[in-house]
Amino acid sequence: MALERLQDTLGQLAGKVGGLTTQTRHPLDPLTEDEIAIAVSVVKERKSDVIFNAVTLLEPKKADLRTWVESGDAELPRMADVIASSKGNKIYDVLVDIKAKAVVRWEEPKDVYPGITMEDLMVVEEIVRKDPKVIEQCGILGIPPTDMHKVYCDPWTIGYDERFTDGSRLQQALMYYRPNVDDLQYTYPLDFCPIYNIETQEIIHIDVPEKRRPLNKAPPTNYDAESIQKEIGLRDDLKPIHITQPEGVSFKLDGRTIDWQKWNFHIGFNYREGIVLSNVTFNDRGNVRPVFWRISLAEMVVPYGNPDHPHHRKHAFDLGEYGAGYMTNPLAMGCDCKGAIHYLDASFVRKNGEPYTIKNAICIHEEDDGILFKHTDFRDESSTTTRARKLIISQIFTAGNYEYCIYWIMHQDGVIQLEVKLTGILSTYALAPGESAAPYGTEVYPGVNAHHHQHLFCLRLDPSIDGHANTVFEVDAVASDAPVGSRENRYGNAFMARKTPLQTMAAGISDYNPSRTWDIANTNKLNPHSGNPVSYKLVSREVPGLMPKEGSLVWNRAGFARHAVHVTRHADEQQFPAGRHVPQHSGEPSQGLPAWIAANGPASIANEDIVVWHTFGVTHFPSPEDYPIMPAEPMSVLLRPRNFFAQNPCLDVPPSYSSTPSGVREGRRAFRGGA
Repeated sequence: MALERLQDTLGQLAGKVGGLTTQTRHPLDPLTEDEIAIAVSVVKERKSDVIFNAVTLLEPKKADLRTWVESGDAELPRMADVIASSKGNKIYDVLVDIKAKAVVRWEEPKDVYPGITMEDLMVVEEIVRKDPKVIEQCGILGIPPTDMHKVYCDPWTIGYDERFTDGSRLQQALMYYRPNVDDLQYTYPLDFCPIYNIETQEIIHIDVPEKRRPLNKAPPTNYDAESIQKEIGLRDDLKPIHITQPEGVSFKLDGRTIDWQKWNFHIGFNYREGIVLSNVTFNDRGNVRPVFWRISLAEMVVPYGNPDHPHHRKHAFDLGEYGAGYMTNPLAMGCDCKGAIHYLDASFVRKNGEPYTIKNAICIHEEDDGILFKHTDFRDESSTTTRARKLIISQIFTAGNYEYCIYWIMHQDGVIQLEVKLTGILSTYALAPGESAAPYGTEVYPGVNAHHHQHLFCLRLDPSIDGHANTVFEVDAVASDAPVGSRENRYGNAFMARKTPLQTMAAGISDYNPSRTWDIANTNKLNPHSGNPVSYKLVSREVPGLMPKEGSLVWNRAGFARHAVHVTRHADEQQFPAGRHVPQHSGEPSQGLPAWIAANGPASIANEDIVVWHTFGVTHFPSPEDYPIMPAEPMSVLLRPRNFFAQNPCLDVPPSYSSTPSGVREGRRAFRGGA
């Protein structure tokens, strides 16, 4: 293991030396700690008693940024987007010009709530342990007051509860117990749910079920190495795998702009979306072609399926309510990424206005990716084999019990892939002896009920397929309408791709079926061979429908999840598909995508500057194999070039082996090389 750690360390150093070139400042670079401090001081000059929920870069308007990209001359202002709050549950949306050290805009929106910070979450556990009402409920379940240090909670936003509409910022505490400090608390869920007031820092109510469920008496089941070694032993038949790049990495970083193979793009990061890729281009034999202007994960919702009160409140918006950036892990070398690695940090603000930095928030590295292309001619055994490599930009964030591993993957053939892996621990609830978890959950361990739930992610795509005027087509694989025996389809085997353009925002809504993909096309530019518009195809196969019914609380709040694809006209302020301020909104009227479409339904989205919103994910029916910790479950979305290139765009990748028919006949040495 010592040798492996040493090689990983050398690999990391090689990655930093080989990958980092200059430090050119880019208008999309995240705010630094110094810039955050300036924004905080400007806001405090106007109102000294605020707390800070977020201070992040307000990206330049698209038109201004396009001018900057094309000319590179004009200096764009650095603007801080500040969300702050004060006593009385007042909220402030503030825009600060960093260079001028001045407030540009100060708004006080009504009937909205700011996101929950990590500091908001951390304090709840100590409050519940000291609250007399919580201590009383623990006593009813057999936990004495002297054991309150063994009581834990996962704080969640309350979602929405019609009983609490006085304007207070609230959280709900999902309660657990640990017999010993190293035991997994999710094996010992408690059956009551306190409601916590963030401003007053007190428990204002406790939801107690009519049917009480006693404290679980099952033995602990843990997943840490020490426990597993004692219980079943660790496998001893695995030999080390060493991943090294002794000559350094194949990418170059200019600040936060990366060059790899034919790809060039900027890597941003913010408290809410996490990683953002911008101005993504591909060098097509000397012609640098725009592909996507901006790509990010813009929202997600995790609705749980148990209808009993108060479980209906369990539908977290992990980006809109907390923020993928705020919850990101500092990535550890040799564990979260392997090989020659380059890391990027991320800076944020504490509630008191103090800047802080999460080290190693983003990992950048290369991996072997198996066969890129291969063919052997059976006639003479001439053959070409070319191996693939991929570039991965990743982050991992922890949302309470779950881990979300986010991988943005660039491939040599022009494909962009988003892979999300779900791991971590199931959110659990108490189960009484003899009680069935069905039909809305699974007993994954004695006395442990894991409710059915979904993880639904919203991918925001701002395309620039050879330019900013794009059109989305539904592409359905369909059998020919011509009957068997007809002149057009005599033998009945005919099928085709039926392409239907989405024309207006009101009609720019598309649902998933197993035979459907979506083309994001530039109809003004045609492929020289096929004659079809240049395009990128959205290929997504893990697209469950939103299970909560129309008109339900979740359906109202998560309007983006009602359909697989929405297409809208680009608007700078339309960044978040569930709305800017998500916590405690009832969804009436629905915010984000439904509101934008209702306000501008007739607007054309054909051959326009558009944004494509794609909801994908998984419906999770838990099983015992998911407990006590869940093996990573991957899901993937592909953005694949179609009619974009004149031929295979990665023919110039050096092969591992290549021979020709004439070379085989004449005994010439085959090419051997590649990476």
